Amino acid sequence: MNKNVYFLSDAHLGSLAIEHGRMQERRLVRFLDSIKTKAAAIYLLGDMFDFWNEYRYVVPKGFTRFLGKVSELTDMGVEVHFFTGNHDLWTYGYLEQECGMTMHRKPSTMEIYGKVFYLAHGDGLGDPDNKFKLLRKMFHNHTCQRLLNAIHPRWGMALGLNWAKKSRMKRADGMEPPYMGEEKEHLVLYTKEYMKTHSNIDYFIYGHRHIELDLMLSRKTRMMIIGDWIRQFTYVVFDGEHIFLEEYVEGESKP
Repeated sequence: MNKNVYFLSDAHLGSLAIEHGRMQERRLVRFLDSIKTKAAAIYLLGDMFDFWNEYRYVVPKGFTRFLGKVSELTDMGVEVHFFTGNHDLWTYGYLEQECGMTMHRKPSTMEIYGKVFYLAHGDGLGDPDNKFKLLRKMFHNHTCQRLLNAIHPRWGMALGLNWAKKSRMKRADGMEPPYMGEEKEHLVLYTKEYMKTHSNIDYFIYGHRHIELDLMLSRKTRMMIIGDWIRQFTYVVFDGEHIFLEEYVEGESKP
């Protein structure tokens, strides 16, 4: 019998806009602990941290429970894959070397138990917002990254965390816009276009939007956006035959 493969995203650990962040982190750790003997692999699809930037000799304060649990999982032989999002792309080796994660900086297509998956955080895919495109280009620019790392960590981390908080609080109640419908949702439109030249893909799985979506795009192809670990505590699980979008409830999982 195959062990399960899990997908989750968007915990935004450390966010200054999230009350009771330590409780949120503990809940995530309890979930990871509950699946450690059932998991073959765990895919973290971006924005697990609200802001993460590594310096040569310094890593961000906090997250010890989460990083310790991930290290325990990888020590046990569970694959943990980390996809950088638009909040936590400034990683330069620590998560791989110290925690045993496998890093993905771009969307990846991979085969899992005979099915083809297209996995990505989702930022920059089909989004027509020119301001966001410019910011994303700056974030990924190596010169801009070096300039950020030239700032003392005390100020660099404060800059990043406060920028992330300000960005979130611009939205009503700090929440992402609701699902815009199949004809307007950028990730749906991107996926439909991508399918035209990649008909072999069975599952497209994304984070980023903080909504739950499970959509059949053809008789073969299914697309999922997997919510978040701020309010929804949702994840996808694949057992080799069936795939489900589920919610973590303390002490149990329910569809």
